[in-house]
Amino acid sequence: MHTGFLETGIIEVGALQYHAAVREICEENSCGNYGQSWACPPAVGTLEQCRERCGQYQRMMLFSGRYTIEDSFDFEGMTDSMIQFKKQVEQFDEQIKSYLDDYMLLSNEGCGRCKKCTWPDAPCRFENKLYHSIEGYGLMVSQLAEQAGINYNNGENTITYFGALLF
Repeated sequence: MHTGFLETGIIEVGALQYHAAVREICEENSCGNYGQSWACPPAVGTLEQCRERCGQYQRMMLFSGRYTIEDSFDFEGMTDSMIQFKKQVEQFDEQIKSYLDDYMLLSNEGCGRCKKCTWPDAPCRFENKLYHSIEGYGLMVSQLAEQAGINYNNGENTITYFGALLF
């Protein structure tokens, strides 16, 4: 199966490290998604709950997408790239349904599907297309990339986004 992602690499779920410091970065809300989305903390649960959820699987396939931006201040390019990546994750989800019965997908940052998320007042409108945040699970993406043997940084004037398939 062709994934369409830049790189992929496999990590044994037992080797994953969950970092309270990554969750603390989430709590600082630098991305604006903390407490705003079903895809992010605190909605994804505690670190222990995230660890237990991941622990239901044996392997993680980390995958990445690289996008060209004008420069390191091109926030519009970064946002457009993130939207493209999230669409690619959704397409990948549709493809893998015919291969796997039991899996979980994680994506970068928040969700962004709805203008205003229903969290915490009502269930997610698109629960079958809800991909929790890798960072929200306390996983350090640079460390995951190293474990998976893929590039974390892909050059000047690029941005790289990551997702993960647990199976």
